[in-house]
Amino acid sequence: MRDNIVCAFLYAISKHGYPPLASSTVEHIEEMRQLGFTHIELEAIGEKNIHYLFENRQIIADKIKSSDLNVPIFCIVLPHLSSSDKNVIERNLELFDKGCQIANALGARGVLDNGPLPPYQYPPNMPIKRHYSIEDMMSMSLPDRFDWTEYSGTLTETFRKACDIASTYDMDYHMHPCMGSLISTTDGFENFLHKVDRPNLKFNLDTANQFFLKDNLSLSLERLKDHISYIHLSDNLGTQLGHLSLGQGGIPWDEFFGTLKKINYQGYYGLDLGGAETQIDEIDTAYVESLAWLQQKLDAHGL
Repeated sequence: MRDNIVCAFLYAISKHGYPPLASSTVEHIEEMRQLGFTHIELEAIGEKNIHYLFENRQIIADKIKSSDLNVPIFCIVLPHLSSSDKNVIERNLELFDKGCQIANALGARGVLDNGPLPPYQYPPNMPIKRHYSIEDMMSMSLPDRFDWTEYSGTLTETFRKACDIASTYDMDYHMHPCMGSLISTTDGFENFLHKVDRPNLKFNLDTANQFFLKDNLSLSLERLKDHISYIHLSDNLGTQLGHLSLGQGGIPWDEFFGTLKKINYQGYYGLDLGGAETQIDEIDTAYVESLAWLQQKLDAHGL
């Protein structure tokens, strides 16, 4: 097993629903270990889960150590960090700091969250999802008094503060591209990177999401090579959102791995298969087979 391949937390989400119980984190860790992984991703989804994992961070850290595992990346899911309300922002920055403390206790090198979503007005009966459809995102409205210039300035300052918080724990802050996010493509992240202007702001390249959004993966690697140290790997057919087993979609993998070799990529690969948007009947088998497929590809391309 290579020491730069990570079992992403989407594995636990696929098995147990979204969000999986934070109180079952020890069981999730054991399930990922039994698949054969030595490096895993853990995740705190929202305020309640952050509080639970913070209070139990030593128990989780002890389980990681006794299982001979590593957690290079810890996910802190705080969609309201991109709010336009200053009180909400301050509360979420406090939660982000707690998330960084959890990550630090686990020995993580970085934290990760979805890229910022504008303060859309979600319908009150809309269920919580990891991903919303194109139709959902295109129909969202904005607050009556929304002003882009004012909001953009507030958002930039918020994420500067978040980057600085992560930096105090000597960690990078990885931003994950997803439908509707302001950094869902290479262009979006480059623009945001220049505004925030913090050296520890990184892009969590996601092969399936970006392929679906028609973002050329090799060009993205070339443009952001100095800002990528963690990649989420799954396949996609290009016609709908999904995180398929590697080799089961339309991504031109040889070109992708060839570009990784060219830019001398030295970071982590996170296997990120499944989710409610993806039909995978045997999730354990999908991870084990994709792990073998990935190691063969890395060997073949000299990575």
